[in-house]
Amino acid sequence: MESEQVEDVARLPRKRMGAGVLFVDELDRVLLVEPTYKDYWELPGGVVEANESPLVAAVREIDEELGLRVPLGRLLVVDWVPPGLYPSDGVMLVYDGGVLGADQTAEIALQTEELRSWAWCDEVEAAKRLPEVLARRVAAARRVRREGASAYLEDGFVAV
Repeated sequence: MESEQVEDVARLPRKRMGAGVLFVDELDRVLLVEPTYKDYWELPGGVVEANESPLVAAVREIDEELGLRVPLGRLLVVDWVPPGLYPSDGVMLVYDGGVLGADQTAEIALQTEELRSWAWCDEVEAAKRLPEVLARRVAAARRVRREGASAYLEDGFVAV
C-alpha cells in the first residue's frame, strides 16, 4: 500500500466492539454473569481484540470466563451503541449459545479474577440485574432466538 493510502486508513474512525453469548436453560432462562470490575451484570463475552473476528472473540471469552468449550450458533443481534458510558460509540454482537443442559452447567468454572458469580435469570430477573440498554439487547436476543430471526438494534432499540 502506498504511504498516502496507509495514512488515509490510519485516519479512519475506530469503534469499540464486543461479542456476547446468549445461553438459555431448559426453562428458557438466560445465563448472566456478574463481573468483578463492573457494578452490573451482563451476558458472558467481552471485547473483540485487534485483528480478531467477533465469533472467535466470543468463543475465546466463553472459554476464559466460564471454562466452557461449546460450539456457538448464529448471530442473533447487532447493536450499535452511542457514546455515553464510554467516550466512543461501539458495535455489540450477540451469538446464540443454545441450551445448556445440567451436565454443561455443572462444568462452569468461573474465571474469578473477572467474574464474581453467574445466575439463570428469567425476563424479570434479567431486567433487574442489567442496565437498560443491556436488558433491551438481551430481550431482543431472546425474542429473535425463539423466532429464528436476527435483529439490528441501536442502543438496544429495534432500528429497522
